[in-house]
Amino acid sequence: PIKTDAGFINPLIYFVFWQVAIWVYYMFRYKYRKTVSGGEWIDAGMFAIIAATLIRTFFIEAYQIPTSSMEKSLLRGDFLFVSKMHYGARVPMTPIAFPFVHQEMPVIGGKAYSEALKLPFYRLPGFQNIKNNDIVVFNYPYELITQNTFAHPTDKKTNYIKRCIGIPGDTLKIVNGKVYINGKATAVAVHGQSSYMVQLSNTLSFKDYEKLNISEIDQTNGEGSYLMQLTKQNLIDLKNTPGVVSIQPVIDDYNATVNLPKYCKTNKWTVDNFGALYVPQKGSSIKLDSNTYAIYETAIRLYEANPDFRMADGLFYMGTKQITEYTFKMNYYFMMGDNRHHSADSRFWGFVPEDHVVGKALFIWMSIEPEDNNTLYHRSPEGMKRYSKNIFSRIRWGRIFNSIH
Repeated sequence: PIKTDAGFINPLIYFVFWQVAIWVYYMFRYKYRKTVSGGEWIDAGMFAIIAATLIRTFFIEAYQIPTSSMEKSLLRGDFLFVSKMHYGARVPMTPIAFPFVHQEMPVIGGKAYSEALKLPFYRLPGFQNIKNNDIVVFNYPYELITQNTFAHPTDKKTNYIKRCIGIPGDTLKIVNGKVYINGKATAVAVHGQSSYMVQLSNTLSFKDYEKLNISEIDQTNGEGSYLMQLTKQNLIDLKNTPGVVSIQPVIDDYNATVNLPKYCKTNKWTVDNFGALYVPQKGSSIKLDSNTYAIYETAIRLYEANPDFRMADGLFYMGTKQITEYTFKMNYYFMMGDNRHHSADSRFWGFVPEDHVVGKALFIWMSIEPEDNNTLYHRSPEGMKRYSKNIFSRIRWGRIFNSIH
């Protein structure tokens, strides 16, 4: 495949690419439209595809929330608009692609893009940088086929959405579930959830849970003990609910079998007690030792394209050259889901490089309760009766046009 090296060439090539597409469109419109059956419809379709593609690429794009990792800030079935302009639109790195399809062709299968032309990362100027606590859409970085091979090009990797907890240059630490940035405690997301063990003296009804807006509940034994995912407001309301004996936060203890990175196991870090960890900033340097090698190896070797970076006999090499420190070429971010105990995020797979950032989540334009929702209420007779109805009964009208924060 063709792969250019100078960043400024990327927008230039993309500009030429689109000039050719627009030239083809105008040639059809003014020379062939009237001679082709259905020419008016073809003309309208070509214009719509070109306009929509440019809008989705450089201005704004719609996304759907597929998982519960951001509950209750964002719910499964929420449809969002994501701004490409806030952080600056990323010029496509894999420009030869089927319109409106991300990875796989619908129905027929197969890749929806070609890697015959691969462009380097280039981002147009935006009007703000990513800030702590922004909700960001990005390409999942650690999407591998093998240890050294990515499943898709950067801009075709699976889209994720999380809250940005750490920005470049931050030092992050999690202590008993509380996040500290540069030594200062951060505010918990208003609708963020954490795990609590709740002891009840009598069983609450499904309607009680719906009224309390508690949806993720699992009974741990037959003696009134339940594991619940609760927001701050859920916690307040539940404490004032008759029949609630006790509520205890769940803090994960170290467990070698949990699927965390190797450096977490070496340091005995958990999802609730993690770090301290430096978030790399472009131009910053780290001294290399066995611990920093374990933490930053993926970023250095894969994301910054240094396949010959290695450790041997306690020494560090870039190819055949021995090195003692490394200077980062890109900015990185540490992302976490608001559903803290039900989110696969940077605690599990590491940093998000700046070339993987897609855009900033703006607002919810539609929200539909998924048919396959598997919460305790949905499994109840009342829930099954309610949510087996048509799609209009599942629309969450109160969430439409809500801003995201």
